[in-house]
Amino acid sequence: MKILVVDDEENILQVIKAYLEKNNYIVYKADTGRGAIHLFENLQPDLIVLDLMLPDMTGEEVCRMVRKSSNVPILMLTAKSSEDDMVNGLMIGADDYITKPFSPRELLARVISLLRRTNQREQGNMSLLSYAQGCLTMDLERYEVRIHEEPVSLTHMEFKLLEILAKHPKRVFSRLELVNLTQGDTFEGFERTIDVHIKNIRQKIGDDPKHPVFIGTVFGVGYKFLVSPDEK
Repeated sequence: MKILVVDDEENILQVIKAYLEKNNYIVYKADTGRGAIHLFENLQPDLIVLDLMLPDMTGEEVCRMVRKSSNVPILMLTAKSSEDDMVNGLMIGADDYITKPFSPRELLARVISLLRRTNQREQGNMSLLSYAQGCLTMDLERYEVRIHEEPVSLTHMEFKLLEILAKHPKRVFSRLELVNLTQGDTFEGFERTIDVHIKNIRQKIGDDPKHPVFIGTVFGVGYKFLVSPDEK
């Protein structure tokens, strides 16, 4: 599998490249945002490791440009460790994040986890989920979500969250449960990441949190899917 690593620190690029290649990944490097966009468009990598601090443009700008045409998994790499910075990265479309300094083993684990979820989507069954008389549909094999027949672009994490909730209508999931189901129980991060992803999903499917049709908030606990699937 092809991985694009974007960072302006050559020593970090070399460490990540060597460790990933040791684990049989094909790695391409970029040290600028423009270089990253060029490689992305020409190589179509399976995953991007993206630093937020780049010399010519921000990682956020690169992420937004990638998201205009692709749902490729993006692992955000940053020296910023505050929750607000993490939330901002997830809001613009990153799937996961890791802060510097990090161990190569942890980065590899995040990469494997993201790629595994992608592969599960690609190898999924023919299930087509439909809700509210076809208002919302999910094609689990083609990795597609539609609202009123119009396609909706979700990140891998957003799709996984929506799938978990939609497959278990009326069941309340705590934020911690959703973290474990999407990231694994070894993930050490903020449960607030779930709130960010849910907010993104709601915006994309047009679900007003004050008057929700699909995703309801259970205050102090988590979230639940409000409607049962359409009868086939």
